[in-house]
Amino acid sequence: MSLAAQVIAQTGDELKNAAAAEGAGFAYGLAAIGPGIGIGYLVGQAVQAMARQPESAGQVQTTMFLGVAFTEALALIGFVVFILLKFA
Repeated sequence: MSLAAQVIAQTGDELKNAAAAEGAGFAYGLAAIGPGIGIGYLVGQAVQAMARQPESAGQVQTTMFLGVAFTEALALIGFVVFILLKFA
């Protein structure tokens, strides 16, 4: 294989890697939007519930933390997909 063909092949691989990294970053950005909105809404509603009924604040807070954990799992799944796309 000539030197020019090797350079073209190497440049093609670099472009493929750059496109994969860009696509993976975009996918993770989209994957983080949903959980961010969900957690914001969940915490806002929990604060509102605690303000309306302070005697049930402990139960609301426990339920809120469980919801935050499950919602954050979605962002972590998106991060795993990002890593898989970047290094696959």
